Amino acid sequence: MQPRLSCYACGSTAEFGERKRCRCGEPLWFDVDARGFEWPDGGRGIWRYGELLPVDDPVGLSAAAGRTPLYRVPRLEAADGPRIHLKVEGANPTGTFKDRGSAVGVSHAVAEGREWVGTVSHGNMALSVAAHAASAGLECAVFVAEDTPEERLELIARHDPHLFRAVGDYGRLYYETLGLEADVEFVNSDTPLRVAGQKTVAYEVCEAFAPAVPDAVVLPVSSGGQASGVWKALSELEAAGLLEDVPRLYLAQAARCDPIARAYRAGAETVSAIDAEPTAAVSIANADPPSGNRALAAARETGGAVLSIPEADLRAATDRLATVAGLSVEPSCAVALSAIERLTDDGALGPDEDVVAIATGTGYKERSGTAVESRDVEVGALERTLASVVN
Repeated sequence: MQPRLSCYACGSTAEFGERKRCRCGEPLWFDVDARGFEWPDGGRGIWRYGELLPVDDPVGLSAAAGRTPLYRVPRLEAADGPRIHLKVEGANPTGTFKDRGSAVGVSHAVAEGREWVGTVSHGNMALSVAAHAASAGLECAVFVAEDTPEERLELIARHDPHLFRAVGDYGRLYYETLGLEADVEFVNSDTPLRVAGQKTVAYEVCEAFAPAVPDAVVLPVSSGGQASGVWKALSELEAAGLLEDVPRLYLAQAARCDPIARAYRAGAETVSAIDAEPTAAVSIANADPPSGNRALAAARETGGAVLSIPEADLRAATDRLATVAGLSVEPSCAVALSAIERLTDDGALGPDEDVVAIATGTGYKERSGTAVESRDVEVGALERTLASVVN
């Protein structure tokens, strides 16, 4: 299937390959007619939904993307709060939701006979694209920020991409790469192929609840690409007649870098770039999100909201997820749990509701700064030592 692209804002359309952003300045996505779609009987991962994707033949690692666990965690629930369900995207091949978009982008590139793919990222997306490209036998160009930590570069470099450190304004790279004439398919944060893959997380969530529907979905937001994908999927499922009600979308940002949340609070129609501060939520620290306006529209159109999460709260939520739910996540991911707690306190989420928090990435890739406590024990003194702790 090779549908046309369309603009959510002005309704303009374009052929795929013509451009990735509308002439009005907003991002484009695939214009999918989902009428008649039904939940599939078979298929694996994201490819269960192949008829709604721009490519339906996975290549290499792409076959393993998606079908991540969704489970309820009563121990995280407040007495007056909603039922909390975690969608564990860290179960994807490279430990992040980014694999969904990379799977579609790389598989599409192979189907089109391309030899190169690329992306602009200094984190999860760079690692994901490099891994998927390697598995498909494609060359991969990855542009990272000049100050990207060596430990991140080491993770990305394992898959042998062409790594470029960008000297200058890193924020310009997104737009610069989309305009290059080089024969490289750039699968950036909110490009049509990436959004097409990332929307499948919402398909999986809604299929798991079917025929019921979750009352709300809460997720971190950075570029706005993931929020756009979730909104697009919900719209398609509504058109297919599979949703009686569309879940409210609540988006969460770190307070130190929250341009979309600021626009929401101000009642603005558009998102403006901000001067951000350093935050532990590095993966969502996007001060000028290319799909910010689309994410803002997603929250408003579904009756949701965009929240700013203070640094202390997101760090506390990271710890709670690890020590209460047994789930290690990035601080960037933990903002979703903090948002649920805030919404519960404000009365926006109640005890008769089901809310899904999308846990976007694993926390096992980088050092967390957690203090390590241990004690020595003689092998022959195990019983006595353990008893001193248990009793």
